[in-house]
Amino acid sequence: MRKLPNSELNRLSVPEFIDVVKLPVWIVLDNVRSQNNTGSVFRTADAFRMGGICLCGITATPPHREIHKTALGAEDSVEWKYFTTTPEALEYLKNQGFMLIAIEQAEGSVSLEKFVFPQKKGLALVFGNEISGVSDEVMQKMDACIEIPQFGTKHSINIAVSAGIVIWEVFNKLGGFSLSH
Repeated sequence: MRKLPNSELNRLSVPEFIDVVKLPVWIVLDNVRSQNNTGSVFRTADAFRMGGICLCGITATPPHREIHKTALGAEDSVEWKYFTTTPEALEYLKNQGFMLIAIEQAEGSVSLEKFVFPQKKGLALVFGNEISGVSDEVMQKMDACIEIPQFGTKHSINIAVSAGIVIWEVFNKLGGFSLSH
């Protein structure tokens, strides 16, 4: 077995990525404190061709050294918008026809593996602050809530890891592999 060098991975250039078809999925970061988490979400959004990212409230925006450290340039390829508050972002996305889905442990949440993602509708996946999660105000605006099943002693997963798990599941369930052909 041989590890492939970057030159053999057939990756898109940033201009090619900007023009290519993406999944109709936007990630919403509700007051995420860590720029490293934000950068990781950019990198994952790039890897799985998410439509874009809404950075809300205290969530840092590019250009930022700490975001770049983990995004590795994905902050240049993934479309992003900044909103002073998360409800502003949600109103923008709702007006675009997006279904608003919180990733949170909440009453009425559906376990990720059981959630049926609508095929013909844009999705907005809302991830919350590292300490307090998705705010109560934001939870009131959701159309649905997904919970990642957990089986250990902790009751939370890092936001960047949570985003990776959910984005991968969405990519699979929405037929993201067809984008690569």
